[in-house]
Amino acid sequence: MNTLIALIGPTGVGKTELSLQVAEAFHTCILSADSRQLYADLPIGTAAPTPEQLKRVRHYLVGTLQLTDYYSAAQYEADALRLLDELFGRHRAVVLTGGSMMYVDAVCRGIDDIPTVDEDTRRLMLQKYETEGLERLCAELRLLDPEYYRIVDLKNPKRVVHALEICYMTGRTYTSFRTQTPKERPFRIVKVGLRREREELYARINSRVDRMMEDGLLDEAKRVYPHKGCNALNTVGYKELFKYLDGEWTLPFAVEKIKQNSRIYSRKQMTWFKRDRDIRWFHPDQAAEILDYLRATVPAQ
Repeated sequence: MNTLIALIGPTGVGKTELSLQVAEAFHTCILSADSRQLYADLPIGTAAPTPEQLKRVRHYLVGTLQLTDYYSAAQYEADALRLLDELFGRHRAVVLTGGSMMYVDAVCRGIDDIPTVDEDTRRLMLQKYETEGLERLCAELRLLDPEYYRIVDLKNPKRVVHALEICYMTGRTYTSFRTQTPKERPFRIVKVGLRREREELYARINSRVDRMMEDGLLDEAKRVYPHKGCNALNTVGYKELFKYLDGEWTLPFAVEKIKQNSRIYSRKQMTWFKRDRDIRWFHPDQAAEILDYLRATVPAQ
C-alpha cells in the first residue's frame, strides 16, 4: 500500500531541511501542510521553500492562492486528497510536512462534513465582526452554542466567526456537525515528529525572526499592507508589523512581539501534536535515525 510520510513539529524546529532529505531519499515530492505558504505573496514571513529548495524537490500546495482568496481546511482536505491520488500513481511514498495542525489532521483524519458557508452569511458575519467586535460575537456564541464556546480559542476571530456562520446559516449548533470520527484513507500514514528542548527551540525561533527581518519581511509587510483585513494576513509576523505601520508600535517592539507570539504558537502546536499517540518523535539532528526508521517502516513497492 502507498504511504504518506507526515513530518510534523512546531514552527522553527527544522522541518524544511529534514523534509527535503526524506523526499530525496524516497525519490518523491512534498505536499505542504502550511496554511499560509499557500499564498503566493508571503514567501518571507511564511518561510516558504526557496527557489533552490524547490529545485531539489517538487512541492505542491505552495504559492497557489492570492491574498483575497477564501480557503478552508475542508478545501485543503479535498485538494490534498485529489493530489495524493495522482501522486501515488507515480510514487510509493509522498512526504506531507507543515505546522498547520488542522491541515495535517485534515489529510490524516479528515474534516467533519460541515456545510460550506454561503456568501451572504459570510458578509453578514464579517460586518458584525467589524462593527460589534470579537467580544460581542463571543457572547453571542455562548448563547447559540455553549458547548463549542467552552472549548474554542476565544481570541481567534476566525474560529468564533466560522462557528457563528454555521449557527446562522443552518439553525443548528456548530457542535452538532463536529463528529470528530476519523475517516479511512486508501493509504498508510507514518507520522514522524520533530522536537527540541524549549530553550533550543526558542533560540532558533528568535534567530529565524531576525533572519526574516534581514531578508526583507518589513518590505513584504508593506507590500501586502493594503490587504491587511484579509484572513490570510491574520497571522504572526504580519499582524505585529501592521501595528508598526499603523504607528501604534515601534519597530523593535513589533519584532520582539513577533518572537514572543511565535514562541507562544510553538507551544500550542506541541500541545496539539502531543495528543497524537501515532507520532514517533525524534530530534532534528537524528536525520540518519529518521531515515533508518522510515526505510524499515515504509514498504518497498
